[in-house]
Amino acid sequence: MAQSSELKVSGIDVTVAYANESDQPVTEHEIEAYVARAHEQHPHQALSFLKLDVDGEDVGISYGFEPLPFDRIRRITGYLVGTMDRWNDAKTAEESDRVKHGVSRDERALTCSNGC
Repeated sequence: MAQSSELKVSGIDVTVAYANESDQPVTEHEIEAYVARAHEQHPHQALSFLKLDVDGEDVGISYGFEPLPFDRIRRITGYLVGTMDRWNDAKTAEESDRVKHGVSRDERALTCSNGC
């Protein structure tokens, strides 16, 4: 019969599932090493959970990361941009003079509830 345990190590939610009753328990030191490995392999992501599947000598590792923030990218006057704060005066004037096509903001609010 499989067993599992849940704990928190270094602020990370950890689940350890054992396939067999005879499997050796994973120590907190081993779990900290798996957490350190996640930080080394994914330095720009925040680890939210760790799941270890123990089956004899084999350990399956599943990492869960916090979602990364997404910056909106638009195509304006031939450039892919997130913001226009670094544009010079000529490029800013070009953007303000362009003909804007598409749906009005009021109509878009009815079709897109998350501000896209």
